[in-house]
Amino acid sequence: MTHTIFDTPLVNTLFRFISTVGLKLTGWKLSGKKPEARKYVVIAAPHTSNWDFVLVMAIAFKFGIKISWMGKNSLFKGPLGPIMRWMGGIPVERSKNTGLVQQIVDRFNTSEDLIVTIPPEGTRSKVGQWKSGFYHVAAGAGVPIALGFLDFKVKEGGFGPLFYPTGNYKDDLKEIQGFYQGMTGKIPHQF
Repeated sequence: MTHTIFDTPLVNTLFRFISTVGLKLTGWKLSGKKPEARKYVVIAAPHTSNWDFVLVMAIAFKFGIKISWMGKNSLFKGPLGPIMRWMGGIPVERSKNTGLVQQIVDRFNTSEDLIVTIPPEGTRSKVGQWKSGFYHVAAGAGVPIALGFLDFKVKEGGFGPLFYPTGNYKDDLKEIQGFYQGMTGKIPHQF
């Protein structure tokens, strides 16, 4: 198990306090409850801004969840590498021939507890359709998908229900995306 900011006692307490105050001062409310699974994929949607990362981290501290997130290998090189890992980052090779999904499935298979946040858009830019990696990671690892969200229109973030992949990606995706209908990202025209 990797030691992260969420495992560092004084830092965790400090950031939980900062998150509580920051969310309250900015008018953000939490919705839903902490998922009751030890391992799961969190969809982080809509993902339209770098501010999403800050809010997701604050919400994770508030819910008391140790999240991990994927980042391109280059973010973990040099002196920033240990800091990125400490913040929950998992370095991944994103080239097409490296099996990104399998890298994360393997991580799930070797971990007792793991929560990985994956934005289904795969980018902050507007996309025509969601990437399927989050689904294939969950299905391949045999873990549920937590429907995490940030709705900037009403300043609410948190969790919907856990979703268990059935293996029918097309039908499952319709049901998952239905949960996000009417939600607004920081940059609305990108979601």
